[in-house]
Amino acid sequence: MAIAMPKPDGAVLSRRAEIADALSRIVPGEGVVSAPNAMRVFETDGLTAYRQLPLAVVLPQTVAEVAAVLRYCHEENIPVVPRGSGTSLSGGALPLEDGVLLVMSRFDRVLDVDFDNRCAVVQPGVTNLGITRAVEHQGFYYAPDPSSQIACSIGGNVAENSGGVHCLKYGLTANNVLGVEFVTMEGEVIRLGGKHLDAEGYDLLGLLTGSEGLLGVVTEVTVRILQKPEVARAVLIGFPTSEAAGACVAAIIGEGIIPAGMEMMDRPAIHAAEDFVHAGYPRDVEALLIVELDGVQAEVDHLLARIEEIARANGATSAEVSRTEEERVLFWAGRKAAFPAVGRISPDYLCMDGTIPRKELPRVLSGMRALSEKYGLRVANVFHAGDGNLHPLILYDASAGDEFERAEAFGADILRLCVEVGGVLTGEHGVGIEKRDLMTEVFSEDDLRHQQRVKCAFDAKHLLNPGKVFPVLHRCAELGRLHVHKGALPFPDLPRF
Repeated sequence: MAIAMPKPDGAVLSRRAEIADALSRIVPGEGVVSAPNAMRVFETDGLTAYRQLPLAVVLPQTVAEVAAVLRYCHEENIPVVPRGSGTSLSGGALPLEDGVLLVMSRFDRVLDVDFDNRCAVVQPGVTNLGITRAVEHQGFYYAPDPSSQIACSIGGNVAENSGGVHCLKYGLTANNVLGVEFVTMEGEVIRLGGKHLDAEGYDLLGLLTGSEGLLGVVTEVTVRILQKPEVARAVLIGFPTSEAAGACVAAIIGEGIIPAGMEMMDRPAIHAAEDFVHAGYPRDVEALLIVELDGVQAEVDHLLARIEEIARANGATSAEVSRTEEERVLFWAGRKAAFPAVGRISPDYLCMDGTIPRKELPRVLSGMRALSEKYGLRVANVFHAGDGNLHPLILYDASAGDEFERAEAFGADILRLCVEVGGVLTGEHGVGIEKRDLMTEVFSEDDLRHQQRVKCAFDAKHLLNPGKVFPVLHRCAELGRLHVHKGALPFPDLPRF
């Protein structure tokens, strides 16, 4: 199915060979790929339903090369799409036909580990799990742990503000990044933050984290590292209904208990993961909670006992606590392999990403069942129950009639349901192209214009990742001056960097 993207610039397309040659002078050797067959590997990201060959692919190795590429593209009015490991599930790294795909995978070094200040400085191509492996010999780790952590890169984590199974207690990427170096579309290198815990002035670091490649290209990241807790144990809790499991989630948080992680899976996801990983999941339940506690031994033992009491009071039919570290890791292995496991039971699936208030979990699960019947498609649910981040997996067969179109409509209705109950369109996957046309479900036209004014401050020509996030792209000159509210005193025009 075609998606609406910016109309390709014919003048740029006609200069493909000239542009590739100019880029090759900036990034010599094997740094530029322009042959169509060679670019096939870059035509999509984790949202594989959409594919598009770029104008050219550039793989820089130095910050100077990144700056020079961006400066050249700015001068020549050539769009640029930044890409990390290509694991984005929202189409955030989908190339443009008349745009350069700037791939940061060669920036793959750990530059500095500072245990005294509990931080590490890494390049954006370092994998999420690679950070932990660089510091674990001293008993440290990097807390955010998306299910794709073995493959996803830290630069992409910053772009999408990724979370993971332990974000309930330890926060998203934004809560664990201390500083970044990035390059603007005009080729200017800027540093924000550093090894210190906070920075003066406006929170531009918070603005850049989660900006989906629309404001700049990250070339270095300083992250917070933590000491591993004394003990960590997980418990598998089975329930006869998803609603009972959802009620238990709310009850645990309501008691003031903040687990290190709290994940939920429904029957289709449980069976798929168990068949794939053999993690010891019960097969006779409709929903499964994985709850992990970490800290000192006495506290963990006390809270586990309390959680079992809460679970029984909410109708739990089983509870199994990990006895060894290997068993705890196996419990999580099943959850983290849920996406590939579901891929074994369906030719295709769409992985959605919406966030709701925890108390609305039973209502939303019930609503998703009704939508499943309406569209005639199955859905498997895996999500970060503790922070209300849902990941419904809509199962379909792209080769079967209109199943893909029905799957897209099903997913859009799930996200509308999330908004209806007080939630938002995304928790960690970003907006990209997947949710772009649903932005008006949350934001008014004035809201979106204000957001684009910020975009204009960083990228006045709209050359960085155009076609993503905003359903309608306004020229900066059309947006006028920035106002807090309609009728309020105007702010000065936002500064250019």
